[in-house]
Amino acid sequence: MMNTQYQHTPQEPIGSGFGHGTTAAQVLEGTDLSGCDAIVTGGYSGLGLETVRALAGAGVRVTVPARRPDHARDVLAAAGLGSVDVQAMDLGDLGSVGDFARAYLESGRGLDILINNAAIMACPETRVGPGWEAQFATNHLGHFTLVNQLWPVLSDGGARVVALSSTGHKISGIHFDDLQFTSGYDKWQAYGQAKTANSLFAVELDKRGLDHGVRAFAVHPGGIMTELQRHLPREEMVAAGWMDEAGTVREGFKSPEQGAATSVWAATSQRLDGMGGVYCEDCDIARTTDPSSPLARFAGVDAHAVDPDNAARLWDVSAELTGVNALGQTPWPGTRSLFG
Repeated sequence: MMNTQYQHTPQEPIGSGFGHGTTAAQVLEGTDLSGCDAIVTGGYSGLGLETVRALAGAGVRVTVPARRPDHARDVLAAAGLGSVDVQAMDLGDLGSVGDFARAYLESGRGLDILINNAAIMACPETRVGPGWEAQFATNHLGHFTLVNQLWPVLSDGGARVVALSSTGHKISGIHFDDLQFTSGYDKWQAYGQAKTANSLFAVELDKRGLDHGVRAFAVHPGGIMTELQRHLPREEMVAAGWMDEAGTVREGFKSPEQGAATSVWAATSQRLDGMGGVYCEDCDIARTTDPSSPLARFAGVDAHAVDPDNAARLWDVSAELTGVNALGQTPWPGTRSLFG
């Protein structure tokens, strides 16, 4: 039964002692997490790779689900992380997500940390599954399915779930009247919706998971140049002010090591014990956006991305679309299980 006494953690900084320039290794310096298990989606490139490096360096046994598992193994081995377990999974294929989750449950491993790191950004119009818009399907619905399918092991040990959002959430709320952009595709509106969905997912998961000791956090990692930008021509990034015409990235962007820090902090910090359902940035809980601030586009979380009513509505819609709802009070009529 869902906790009816749920109290939202205040959306305000707690003074973590870390900041914009902190790296993931610095967050975990002196920390021994031996015996812990983690899954990091997209954990073989960019900030995902640095997230895995930091966790593994602290003794965590890490599993990386990957759409291209052989490539992921090669990358991790080249990074000195050959001991990381890699398994096949495609977030855009819910059957593949179900296969991964079933195999993980059957492996007997526990699960203390799940970091939903993988994402696509501003891609050309692409349809997956039953015609779903790819950014919403991959960034949100795939991870929604993964969490629900892994629920027995997540809830068994009171895990932390980290959902990577971004300031992209400021571009758009949820298009409940046209989630799949069937009436006109805009790559940035679609990306903004997906990043808002990631934040709202953490809000509602934290509420539904509290009775089981599961806490969830949304994270903005910061501006980082990684493979996430692979769909963007340089001209567009120059026009956006991300880099100059020579390709020099503007001041303020983070390195992948710094970009991984907030995910790692949200997943492991004892300062967050008893908290959850909040959006974090720069290794702390973020403030709600001040619309009058000149930094409103770049800092803080917009109210629509942490709104509990939006979060509950998105959860129900996602459960109906995917047919999975391990944390629902009652199943949707006619829903299906990916486990058959």
